[in-house]
Amino acid sequence: MARKYSKAAGTTVKKAMHERKEGTLKSGRSGKTVKSRKQAIAIGLSEARRAGKKVPKKKPGK
Repeated sequence: MARKYSKAAGTTVKKAMHERKEGTLKSGRSGKTVKSRKQAIAIGLSEARRAGKKVPKKKPGK
């Protein structure tokens, strides 16, 4: 079975998580400091997607 996420995508998420722990990770438009673990993962995956790394497509909202 093939990997759902590439190793490069995992590295991007890891970097975002590290930034969150340091307190330097900022959210998109507002520029507020991210404190949530889930939000940090979402930002990392979004960056990986934009960079063209292998990440599954976002599921549509309800």
